[in-house]
Amino acid sequence: MSVTPLRRLALAAALLAPFAGADVARAVQPDEMLADPKLEARARAISGELRCLVCQNQSIDDSDAPLAKDLRILVRERIEAGDDDKAVKDWLVARYGEFVLLRPRFEAQTLILWLAPFAVLALGGVAAWRTLRRRGAGRSVEAPLTAEEKARLAALLGEEPSEKA
Repeated sequence: MSVTPLRRLALAAALLAPFAGADVARAVQPDEMLADPKLEARARAISGELRCLVCQNQSIDDSDAPLAKDLRILVRERIEAGDDDKAVKDWLVARYGEFVLLRPRFEAQTLILWLAPFAVLALGGVAAWRTLRRRGAGRSVEAPLTAEEKARLAALLGEEPSEKA
């Protein structure tokens, strides 16, 4: 039985179908969604910026953890109560700490989070520069042979000293 191009295409589509909508569906359940599409879009945008406190490397929008579902519901409740996006995030940060944000704010408390990578990069650059400088300083430029050294070398090699060199 030969596999026709049409069957190959159908097989590929069947194998890839579960992944096609993965970016859209995520973990949000239909019973969590808000009726107003604009409010739901805001809730999704906010949920995408909040860390799942169980999974820690996923947003609450992507996580299936029960705590993530509770946080998604809280976000929607705050939006329905009339809070703007900043107020919703501020409320969650006040309740769960700055860790709940996937991208911490640039503030005095989080300054080290933002500046540490640049400091490490600068220190690595300085260390590399010093290492290369030390290696270069160890190499000395050799002075040309003196006339006496040339004569001695020629005698050792059994040659006549040359007048050019």
